[in-house]
Amino acid sequence: MKPALLLIDVQKGFDDPIWGRRNNPEAEAKIGRLLTAWREAAAPVLHVRHDSRYPELPLHPANPGNAFKPVAEPLPGEPVFAKRVNSAFIGTGLESYLRQVGIERLVIVGLTTDHCVSTTARMGGNLGFDVVVVGDATATFDRQGPNGDTYPAEEVHRINLASLHGEFARVMDTAEALKLLG
Repeated sequence: MKPALLLIDVQKGFDDPIWGRRNNPEAEAKIGRLLTAWREAAAPVLHVRHDSRYPELPLHPANPGNAFKPVAEPLPGEPVFAKRVNSAFIGTGLESYLRQVGIERLVIVGLTTDHCVSTTARMGGNLGFDVVVVGDATATFDRQGPNGDTYPAEEVHRINLASLHGEFARVMDTAEALKLLG
């Protein structure tokens, strides 16, 4: 079976200024390129949406930011898994779906690199899936550490990809990921 493209939290709410400064403004274009290729190859496409528990946040289901970005809008028949925590495997039925249909390789894209993408990749690897994270099709925001220092989004992004690579996943770019379709 061809690898599944797993789009994580590609939602309008991440355009809200509440999150701060973001890296990789080209991530959505890369996601769109991968999504088009996956659909053309009739390979599995799976969507994950974050339904925040906090009404004041843009990703809460009552807010317009909960909607998928147009570049990642699911087509009829493409499964959508709604999650309330960082991992797409917790409380969603994702793992049982993957096992039921025989998907063993996940190609992960989306937002944010250091939160939901990383957590899902780590759990996927621990659950025995062959996980690929497409680094140039993910993005994150500046983060403040416990000491008050601000860490630039670019640095947070690179460090998180380095932490995943070789342990929980293989990190590659869009061009490499497209080759996985055969």
